[in-house]
Amino acid sequence: MTEEARAFVPGHITGFFSAHPDESDPTKAGSTGAGLTLTDGVEVTVQRGNGPSLMLNGDAVEVEAVDRVLDTLSAPAVVAAETDLPLGAGFGVSGALALGTALATNRVYRRKLSENELVTIAHGAEVQAGSGLGDVVAQARGGVPIRLEPGGPQDNHLDGIPSRARVEYVSLGELSTEDVLSGDTELLSEAGRRALSRVVEEPTLASFVHASRRFAREAELLTPDVVGVIEDVLAADGQASMAMLGETVFALGTGLSDAGYDPSVCATHPAGAMLK
Repeated sequence: MTEEARAFVPGHITGFFSAHPDESDPTKAGSTGAGLTLTDGVEVTVQRGNGPSLMLNGDAVEVEAVDRVLDTLSAPAVVAAETDLPLGAGFGVSGALALGTALATNRVYRRKLSENELVTIAHGAEVQAGSGLGDVVAQARGGVPIRLEPGGPQDNHLDGIPSRARVEYVSLGELSTEDVLSGDTELLSEAGRRALSRVVEEPTLASFVHASRRFAREAELLTPDVVGVIEDVLAADGQASMAMLGETVFALGTGLSDAGYDPSVCATHPAGAMLK
């Protein structure tokens, strides 16, 4: 019997989104919007054990979405994860942990569930934890996903921008996803619907970044530090916006480098989460 399994889940930067809660079924709740999956991601290793327990980059942590996944799968697993992505900065790390745990646990404990079933479990766990609404389904797909309908695989409708790109990012600090999502999201969701319409009409990377930047302004999520970095990139003839939800600026190509910053560099990930 397999005693250990590993999964890789790409990071995910959301450019814009609208919140779609569902009080009766967390797997039907979620968000619409668009983002970038990244070659920088999270590697999750699951072992049989007397857990649940989670180590992230060598430190013991508690991530509610991971606990919920293990509880749903009735698996007392020991989970270890590694990532170079900043935490709490808009890269979908909690969603990646939940999805990677679901995929690897399914193999270790031979639960014999399908990909869609595992994505649904991870997505529902993330929604219930209040740590995200759309990262898991995007990370399962890969590429540059457009979330046209909310929810898990049984309800959602995904499309994508058929392109790849170099991605640069600079993280300036953390924002609480739970705090934003637990507040009044009407202004945010209206801005997200307008942004989605623009990208559906013109599904290109340039349209995505422009719509993302406009969304961040209309949703009143920009911070002074983020504004300063974005303006520097625009002044250097680049395109940049803010990662949702984190005090992080991302740019395509060499936008941040050209503006004089020393960014982390990766690329859009061509595929979704996978077992290794």
